[in-house]
Amino acid sequence: MPVGYLVPVALAAIGTLFALRPLPGWSALGRVSYFFGLAANELPFAAFFWLLLAPTALAFAEGDIRTAGGWAVVALAAVTTIGLTVIACRGLGERARIRRAMDAGLGAGWRAAIDADLAAGLRRRPPWARILFLPILKRRMDVRRVADLSYGDAGRRNLLDVYHHRSRPSGAPVLIHLHGGGYTGGHKNSQSLPLLYRLAGQGWVCVSANYRLRPRFQHPDHLIDLKKIIAWVREHGHEYGADPSTLFVAGSSAGGHMAALAALTPNDPAFQPGFEQADTSVTGAIYLNGWYGSYFGQGPESSPLAHITADAPPFLVAHGDLDPLVPVAEARHFADQLRRTSASPVVYAELRGGNHAFDLYHSVRFEALVDAVEAFTARVRSQQRTPRP
Repeated sequence: MPVGYLVPVALAAIGTLFALRPLPGWSALGRVSYFFGLAANELPFAAFFWLLLAPTALAFAEGDIRTAGGWAVVALAAVTTIGLTVIACRGLGERARIRRAMDAGLGAGWRAAIDADLAAGLRRRPPWARILFLPILKRRMDVRRVADLSYGDAGRRNLLDVYHHRSRPSGAPVLIHLHGGGYTGGHKNSQSLPLLYRLAGQGWVCVSANYRLRPRFQHPDHLIDLKKIIAWVREHGHEYGADPSTLFVAGSSAGGHMAALAALTPNDPAFQPGFEQADTSVTGAIYLNGWYGSYFGQGPESSPLAHITADAPPFLVAHGDLDPLVPVAEARHFADQLRRTSASPVVYAELRGGNHAFDLYHSVRFEALVDAVEAFTARVRSQQRTPRP
């Protein structure tokens, strides 16, 4: 048995299996399923090349495929390739599915209503070179990251990073992103970086921030931190070229839960102790693989569902239909309740085969969603420029 050949093929096979059939929950086996499945699900091309094609070619070149065991590994590689093909096809179909979701949420002909200058900057095709060859590399040479700026008195948990184009254009819109981690872990400069760098490269000012964590801190401490970040941007954003009158808030998983709460509770003094007069309203919200229910051990008032009103800002909600940590039915329910009540646009993009934390890499799936976020924000900004009668 060629063990050196078996190991990469087995890793690819396990990842492919759990990408196609993730185990729900956060048990020990569930964690294995999640981490292996996530990598294969978002990086099928890299998995095929580095764990199947290259090792198979090397095994044949070195004469390792001489025994029944060797051919068994080849057979496993072939079956895994079929699985990765299914995964890749699901990702390739995401762009069309997201486009249909945008049409449903924004109305037919929404692209024609985008201001010409904003429409000109929208990306027309996927960044294939990055997806195929550099899916893990996040940085861009034209974007500067200003790290570890303090927005509060909680030490490193109250630090944020600012991303802006090196030319530092003025009047830039703002996106604030909060990381996930179940409110118990995680850190800035980790999630949705393809989105942050793309927007910053297009002239936005983007902010990624830490916030206080459980168990030492509880809701609404995390939400108060996000409100402080919004207030900080409104006070200091101009130093980096920002125009905070256009400010979107986004988050992944727990960060999405927090972003939705912030978007739905603008200027609520209960969540702004000591800075009640600060403007914490937002232009729109981006809700990625989020949690939609109540906070740990607290009542329904700790859920974004309890704060939906007709005045809610525009929302783009994206959730994977194979998310093993947050069932997709909860995302559908939130989007449905928001549509029923809010007078603003609501886009709900359900990602076929999408796992939790699909926003980590330059994958086919997430790059399609990055383009959708940019188009969604362009449509909302265009509406801002054209006041309603």
